[in-house]
Amino acid sequence: MNADHREALAAQFGRGNVYNIFRTLARAPEAYRGFMRWGGYILSDKNSLAPREREIVILRAGFNWKSGYEWAQHVRIGKQCGLTDDEIVRIKAGPDAPGWSAIDAALLRATDELTSDAFVTDKTWGQLAPLTEKQRMDLVMTVGQYTQVSMMLNSFGVQLDDDLTLDPDLAK
Repeated sequence: MNADHREALAAQFGRGNVYNIFRTLARAPEAYRGFMRWGGYILSDKNSLAPREREIVILRAGFNWKSGYEWAQHVRIGKQCGLTDDEIVRIKAGPDAPGWSAIDAALLRATDELTSDAFVTDKTWGQLAPLTEKQRMDLVMTVGQYTQVSMMLNSFGVQLDDDLTLDPDLAK
């Protein structure tokens, strides 16, 4: 890493542990800074989705895009946000898996639609009606962000951090 890379990372991490995703993205320092601002919004309390709902959406997007790195990182984060091991397994099965509440199934269905057609159907919008307009917008923006993240991770070949394990369902 050169001085520009180290400078970009130092602002965020100081001398602490830096995940491989950030080590990779810092090779384009200006893009990295913009990415961190937008990604910071998605992971902040300014995103009106509850953290658990946000992580359901992120995990489903990562799974749909076959992003082993994204999945592994957000399984850990999802558990910190209240997801159970059973729910994490069911995220892989999708919106029709038994046990989802109506809104959780709608979040998963919207994520599936966005990651396949880049469009939420009228039927699914109807199922998302219990959410506020801002929550529905944040849902689409969250899927968009983690579609981009998954594409970068997959295309750049970002290796798992040492403390992560690849889910066998996402092995390429």
